[in-house]
Amino acid sequence: MAKKKVSPIKSYKLKSGETRYEFPAYLGVDPLTGKQKRTLKRGFKTRKEAELALARIKLDVANGTYQQQRAETYQEVYDLWVKQYEKTVEESTYVKTTGLFKNHILPKMGTYKIEKIHVDVCQKHVDEWASKLKKYRMVKAYAAKVLDFAIKRGYIQTNPFALIDLPTKYSKKVIGADEDKVENFYSREQLKEFLSCLERENNHKAYVLFRLLAFSGMRKGEALALTWNDLNFTSNELRINKVISEGKFNRLYIKSTKTGDSRTIKMDDKTMAILKEWKKKQKQDYFILGINTMQPKQLVFSNEKNDFVKPQKTIKWIDQIQKKYKLSKITTHGLRHTHCSLLFEAGASLKEVQDRLGHSDVKTTMDVYTHVTQKAKDEAILKFSSYIEM
Repeated sequence: MAKKKVSPIKSYKLKSGETRYEFPAYLGVDPLTGKQKRTLKRGFKTRKEAELALARIKLDVANGTYQQQRAETYQEVYDLWVKQYEKTVEESTYVKTTGLFKNHILPKMGTYKIEKIHVDVCQKHVDEWASKLKKYRMVKAYAAKVLDFAIKRGYIQTNPFALIDLPTKYSKKVIGADEDKVENFYSREQLKEFLSCLERENNHKAYVLFRLLAFSGMRKGEALALTWNDLNFTSNELRINKVISEGKFNRLYIKSTKTGDSRTIKMDDKTMAILKEWKKKQKQDYFILGINTMQPKQLVFSNEKNDFVKPQKTIKWIDQIQKKYKLSKITTHGLRHTHCSLLFEAGASLKEVQDRLGHSDVKTTMDVYTHVTQKAKDEAILKFSSYIEM
């Protein structure tokens, strides 16, 4: 009695409970390696649909006419591109980039047939991005990278994004370049009031962190990555050589600083004294929880489990204090702006500010921090009129 032939077609369930069908298929021999090629085809709604697809593949392989299906849509090309892109960048950069595609690019372009995308389509989406996003140029640049990848793979000949015109009429609306723009930094008096209000609260960790940010000019991620062996209480110096960052699945990890360089900065006596007191308090508080904070790489700022503090936590802390005491609104990063502005007001040179803040290019210091305090602006015209004597 002849054996009943077992079908290679199998069923499986989707999360929704629906049934789909799949099958393994032999695709012949790879001429480059001499090895057999096999694949798994899935997603068929009916067994009959799967049987027909399997029969076609078998016939094409037997006739030597089977061709592996290539990427056809923008989404499919993106899926190929992003696998290569992940190998070339930091994990945190990869997460930010994929978020940008998920939120802005793929919803618009994902279903387009790659060879049908033309300049008018690209122009339409760039105009849309420009009307809503500050960094629309960056969004356009990333969207174009996928089409550059398609060119390398021979799917298309030219990149239509290279032919679009970057809109300029939205720049004021998007960037907020108006006369009433709120500056993201505190004056000397505002900073003193902010820290004074913080000191009254029952969140000593937040007070020490924000004091450190304001008096060092550190980036938030740099401060949250600090360990006690980065501080020298004898020389009042602080070593900045790492930063906390967010990777896949919201995982926090340590990486090198934004510029890849380390720097050592001098700190004032009072801030260092506050940090020394915080070290003692941290030891006492965590001892009660059964945690030893005397390890060599103990974090200066850690959560209840003695692990990394989520960077988003500082948003809640600063927002609460500003609302409670009706203070002017700035972001956590605004304390870095504040430090820079007050350095300029105190008479520090451009080079001194650049080195302290860890900018690799002096142009960054100029571009980002040309906004000195109103007091400094007022003094500038007074110096001018005094000099002219008219």
